[in-house]
Amino acid sequence: MSEEIKTSAHDFEVLFNKSKKFFLDEEYTQEEFSELASLFGESFRNVKEKEMVKGRVVRIQPDYVIVDVGFKSEGQIPISEFEGMTDLKVGTEVEVVLESVEDQEGNLVLSKKRADFLRVWERVLAAHDSGDVIQGKITRRIKGGMVVDLMGMDAFLPGSQIDVRPIRDFDAFVGREMDFKVVKVNIPTENVVVSHKVLVEEELADQRHAILHSLDKGQILEGTVKAITDFGVFVDLGGVDGLIHITDLSWGRINHPNEVVKLDEKIKVVVTDFDEEKRRISLSLKKLLPHPWENIAIKYEIGKKVSGRVVSLTEYGAFIEIEKGIEGLIHNSEMSWTQHIKHPSQMVSMGQVIEAVILSLDPEEKKISLGMKQLEPDPWHELMAKYPVASKHSGIVRNLTTFGVFVELEPGIDGLIHISDLSWTKKIRHPGEVVKKGEKIDVVVLTVDTEQRKISLGHKQIQDNPWDRFETLYGNGTETKGKVSRLIEKGVIVELEEGVDAFVPTSQLSPGKVKNLGNHFLNDQELSLKVIDFDKENKKIVLSSIAYFKDKAEEEIQEYITNHKLEKVSVTDFLNAETSKVESVDFPTFEVSPAAGKPKKDGN
Repeated sequence: MSEEIKTSAHDFEVLFNKSKKFFLDEEYTQEEFSELASLFGESFRNVKEKEMVKGRVVRIQPDYVIVDVGFKSEGQIPISEFEGMTDLKVGTEVEVVLESVEDQEGNLVLSKKRADFLRVWERVLAAHDSGDVIQGKITRRIKGGMVVDLMGMDAFLPGSQIDVRPIRDFDAFVGREMDFKVVKVNIPTENVVVSHKVLVEEELADQRHAILHSLDKGQILEGTVKAITDFGVFVDLGGVDGLIHITDLSWGRINHPNEVVKLDEKIKVVVTDFDEEKRRISLSLKKLLPHPWENIAIKYEIGKKVSGRVVSLTEYGAFIEIEKGIEGLIHNSEMSWTQHIKHPSQMVSMGQVIEAVILSLDPEEKKISLGMKQLEPDPWHELMAKYPVASKHSGIVRNLTTFGVFVELEPGIDGLIHISDLSWTKKIRHPGEVVKKGEKIDVVVLTVDTEQRKISLGHKQIQDNPWDRFETLYGNGTETKGKVSRLIEKGVIVELEEGVDAFVPTSQLSPGKVKNLGNHFLNDQELSLKVIDFDKENKKIVLSSIAYFKDKAEEEIQEYITNHKLEKVSVTDFLNAETSKVESVDFPTFEVSPAAGKPKKDGN
């Protein structure tokens, strides 16, 4: 109820009539009691519910304190609301709030706790309006912030309002007494928001102004690491922040700033640049340290062995950090005496600690060339003795190219068999026609070039050169049989009885013009031929069908014409055709597959 409560003589007369059984009629007349009731009613004050009033303790019981507020009845207040009150006794004057005139049992309901709250609430509102500082104690942590005890009333302290610095351990503030400003009040809900940060900012404002006006490039300051990011470190210089970029933390290469500094660490820095208007301050930590390249030539001599960590891999080599701020490059070519290194990852990995030798030093350009292979003797110095020219060996085919075969003679030692050295007798288009990767192959050492670090090998040289014998077998004018092995642009390649490839030009296949060899000559067809040019030096044999049929019977010539569908050609044409000599230089060096239409080098 919120209506004003008034006690009159009539009320007490009604009360008397309800309770007259407790009185003797002869004690009071009706007039006397009415007068008494009127005087009694005047002794009570007019009060409202939810109103704060003063009362007097009349009795103290184990669970309740009985308080007289000058109303027609006394009120009970739980003794727990007097916790902390050391002077509680009968007669003590206290402030209470009239919560209700009567509860379910008809008792007057009073609250000291509510009265205490309202007194604090008045002080909080006054502090909010005036901006005064009040003291409180942080009692516990909750979602989003902390709970602060303000003179017995709970207030909310957002996490962002504790300090100007980011808070990493909220629990460390529990139980701490601090000064606060009331920044927000919600009267209907009686919620209060406080801030400690605004007091810190006010305190730092003067410091910030003084620092900004006293800054100078090259000035050395002390600060506290406030925040660490991927790109740098923010340092609190006493109210103003400065940034150390990751490149200014160390002369050496680092992956993340936390490798150099820690949160809340006190460090000395040097001012490298600042903008007073934008309040941007650039700092450096490394410039307080000596430059690592000073006296570099004294510390590191050419030929000296060093160790360092792999900090970068590129297509052409690996960068090695031999000390903070000093890196050297090991080029791919300086990693192995014997292996062909296409990428440094074949030899080293990121973060690996390796040893190397200083090959060159350029202090002005700040460049150091390093080598790994120099840690071991150059095996090529011994290869001439181990692999003399004409010596025979066996190796493993490691790689096939259009021009030849790379053969591993021993780990790290490769030699090249050029495609022309694979066979005495075959015109090979690609090494894959002869060998496969991973196969074992016999070879002969042809040359060893220690300067270029190349070994030339031969496979055909395992056998004797058969061309001395071929000169006897296939001299000019010799008749023979040849099997078509493939068609090329200028004619056909045929395989003779000794397994040697020979060439029949298109002009020697028919006296008439042949537009498309594939329409007339097929693989594995056997042709009757005569040698018209034997070139022992260049290992070439040129044959002719026309020359073969010059002195043959007409029936045999006609059979050739018919079998190969030579249109518009007669026996007479064959008999009258002239057999012009084909120079050995005309032997094809470029081939055309019937389908491709474009020439390609042998071996492609």
